[in-house]
Amino acid sequence: MSGSNFGFTRRTLLRTSALGLVAAPALAACSSDGPGLVRQRPVLTHGVAVGDPRSDGALIWARSDRPAKLIVETAATESFTDAKRFTGPLLTPGSDGTGRVRVNGLPAGQQVHYRVTLEGEDGATSEAVTGVFRTVPTSPSTIKLQWSGDVVGQGYGINPDLGGMKIFSAMAARDPHLFIHSGDSIYADGPLKESVTLPDGRVWRNVVSEPKSAVAQTLEQFRGNYAYNLTDQNYRRFNSSVAQIVQWDDHETVNNWYPGGQVAATKGYTERSMDTLATRSWQAFHEWMPLDPKEAVDGRLYRKISYGPLLDVFVLDMRTYKDTNDVNTRPDGHIFGAAQTKWLIEGLRDSKATWKIVANDLPLGLVVKDGEQPGTTAYEGPANADPGAPSGRETEIAQVLSAIKANKVGNVVWLTADVHYSAAHRYSPERAAFTDFDEFWEFVSGPLNAGAFGPNPLDATFGPEAVFVHAPPVQNASPLDGAFQHFGEVLIDGASRELTVNLCDASGSVLFSQRLAPASR
Repeated sequence: MSGSNFGFTRRTLLRTSALGLVAAPALAACSSDGPGLVRQRPVLTHGVAVGDPRSDGALIWARSDRPAKLIVETAATESFTDAKRFTGPLLTPGSDGTGRVRVNGLPAGQQVHYRVTLEGEDGATSEAVTGVFRTVPTSPSTIKLQWSGDVVGQGYGINPDLGGMKIFSAMAARDPHLFIHSGDSIYADGPLKESVTLPDGRVWRNVVSEPKSAVAQTLEQFRGNYAYNLTDQNYRRFNSSVAQIVQWDDHETVNNWYPGGQVAATKGYTERSMDTLATRSWQAFHEWMPLDPKEAVDGRLYRKISYGPLLDVFVLDMRTYKDTNDVNTRPDGHIFGAAQTKWLIEGLRDSKATWKIVANDLPLGLVVKDGEQPGTTAYEGPANADPGAPSGRETEIAQVLSAIKANKVGNVVWLTADVHYSAAHRYSPERAAFTDFDEFWEFVSGPLNAGAFGPNPLDATFGPEAVFVHAPPVQNASPLDGAFQHFGEVLIDGASRELTVNLCDASGSVLFSQRLAPASR
């Protein structure tokens, strides 16, 4: 689309198509059939996806290889008897052929079958792609959601020897209602080579593409990163059947980016402005992900997704409004920004849901240094390794935690990824330097398909305790064995309203489980 060709070599296409990993063809520029030419049917190039569900519907996303209108039909059964039809936008080169339509007017708490087709400018229609999702219940019902992050990082892409990113098939097999994508949905700063020789001599093989052969700096390269990930059949099947709530972190742009920053000169970027790169990455993110920025509070990302009387999900953006990565001790530090802080405090206060999940794309108490600034003391997240009173970005965390206590908000759980290992953290004022908050849990998961790291040290300001940690014995452990690739799962029982968190490995085996009873206030 828009002149882009995602650069799959013919050799790569032949090699991977035989394995069923790449169904999306190399893409030509958008064009219309000329006079006397046989009209060509538009093609759904990268599957379909569902996002931000409501009680009466959800967003449906798709991409076309040429200008075409997006058509979605919904029905109660796969026979599509008495189907409802929704006409979406014209998909054009301006959005890289991507688009979405919100289907609505559907019954609450039900499984919905949907069918996506494209209608070309000359009336030719595409083959259909189908999927399913569940509308949000309006009465107390059992809920299963998953979360994780970090896809195609550290040089580990789609491995044809393994059948691609099989973790998504393991997740889909557990039949979740929702998936929170906690960020690092692409590694725009992580080029891929055809093979990576591991320290033990084994070889990791990658499907490769032109946009993934270098760091992303142009809009087309950012778009190509999303296109690459969606050549994986496991990922496409998952997207078609599980409603997603997506957020972003740093690798959608460049490692450890922050507003006003500059990429280190040693990184070989011709465009070093993080703001310029973030503008391009932001456009590609919104084009290729199943969300509508108009539905966000700020017209960008942070928002609340209500999932019936038992659950509200508060989706944060801890990247756009953060301050400079430095020693992180200034008295007026920002990780949320004033407007998002106010929104989160008031949203939690006003929530009537039994459980409030906060999806934080950066962990609260893990010390994460900015390794892109060697020779300096700079921090990437809220924590600054100072065990004393809140300072820097911790001051906004403290504001939120104090307000939760003052407003008597119960049953708040935080879910995050980012650090490439799995953990369960219990924060308690009894261990903390700052004590004006109620005890709470934060659960960490990831990576989905990337190098595994950790564990990171904990900052004592808010009294965290690592109740469980699953991290590799060596840093940047490959996904080859799957032992240290992770996703998390939350189960809310419709009858008892108890919430159970399972931390799982790539096969779906549960490594740790924590049951939480709902508190009444």
